[in-house]
Amino acid sequence: MRNWLWLILGVLFILEGTLLQWMIPSVWQSKVYVAPHFIMVIVLYIGLFVNRHTALMYGLIFGFLQDMLYYSPMLGPVSFAMGLTGYLAGLTHRRLYSSIVVSMLVIALGNLFFECIIYGLYRLFQITHLDLQWAFFHQMLPSMLINLLFALLVYVPVRKLFESMQNSKSATDE
Repeated sequence: MRNWLWLILGVLFILEGTLLQWMIPSVWQSKVYVAPHFIMVIVLYIGLFVNRHTALMYGLIFGFLQDMLYYSPMLGPVSFAMGLTGYLAGLTHRRLYSSIVVSMLVIALGNLFFECIIYGLYRLFQITHLDLQWAFFHQMLPSMLINLLFALLVYVPVRKLFESMQNSKSATDE
């Protein structure tokens, strides 16, 4: 089952850097910047439904790949932000009632936290000079809404995948 997770994240990694950039309407891109972070959504789901250490591992690995290939003018910020956000989402694992509302709230806050860490690190190292208010309303909020829509679309299949992973793990432990 873990092979499915690697395959899903690998496909999302390729899609984020290729097709999804063309699927966002050009009208939107003149007013807002929408960044689909679908891998981040899955890492948050891993934190919510599996555990925080696994989310940290997947976040660090795929964040580092994104740092190297797609986003970052420096090595490490996406990896750090994705790993930390996945780990923090994992802290809610089995502490809160697991419902779709709680999951969407954690994913929305996790995406905003991820975007704020990236913005803060880029601002700290003077890579960006954008005002926080402008970045929030034109980059962070639209990206969070797109990622939340994706999270809502994949909630049921992802939850079933993780439940089957937990069931197969408990069956092999017995």
